[in-house]
Amino acid sequence: MIYFLHTFQPQSILLSLGPIQIYWYGFFVVLGIIIALLTAFQLAKYYQINTQIIFDLGFRLIIGGIIGARLYDIGLQLSYYFDHPGQIFKIWQGGLAIHGGVITGIIVIYFFSKYQKINFWKLAAIITPGLALAQAVGRWGNYFNQELFGLPTKLPWGIPIDIINRPLNYISNIYFHPTFLYESLGNMMIGILLLIINIYYIKKKQLTNFFFAWSVALYMILYSILRFFLEFIRLDETPSFLGLRWPQIISMILIVFGLLIIYFRYVLVKKK
Repeated sequence: MIYFLHTFQPQSILLSLGPIQIYWYGFFVVLGIIIALLTAFQLAKYYQINTQIIFDLGFRLIIGGIIGARLYDIGLQLSYYFDHPGQIFKIWQGGLAIHGGVITGIIVIYFFSKYQKINFWKLAAIITPGLALAQAVGRWGNYFNQELFGLPTKLPWGIPIDIINRPLNYISNIYFHPTFLYESLGNMMIGILLLIINIYYIKKKQLTNFFFAWSVALYMILYSILRFFLEFIRLDETPSFLGLRWPQIISMILIVFGLLIIYFRYVLVKKK
């Protein structure tokens, strides 16, 4: 597969039906959402939560996540969207920032948990394994859009980027790091690991509040570590601070939050 990517020239449009065009980006986003929902439905059975509640939460997360991911991306590229306001609503062309979706998702889960009177960490723990798998699938949309690739490379799995999509500094280069693939594989491993951990604790019948919290924190930490290091080779424009790209700063904050969650939940368990 990775050697095939070296010679394949992706096109953003999956299917054209007269004036209607279906994009690969949208296809993979929808596929990721379906995988996330199916994963959450399966876990909900063992978490003793009605699947209808997960469906209602999933609907809110989809809407809120897309809006949050788009607003976050717009915030990072304000000057571009001021000059091209018509691009704001064209989400099928890309521009959904995962950090924005995650932040909005946390807010949605919080208020939904209060409304349904269900433990916040329990709901979040149901969602996170499927979220990681959805990210693994969704990243392939970036490949077909030829966006979010990395530095030039001579490695045999480097992907060809059309000249129109290359940064001016690397206009003469042809092959670039497939950072979408690196992140996809990383997210896949995180999702599988979270599922394995869930299966282990389900069999042990130890689905406690501490488990719910630390499994969510584990996702935050592992994904943030993955994203932090991938940012060193990504070429897409983003604000920077103290020599670090903005996603790296957010990743560091999420790592700290994840560690604090584990620590304070551990302290609470010890006090009981």
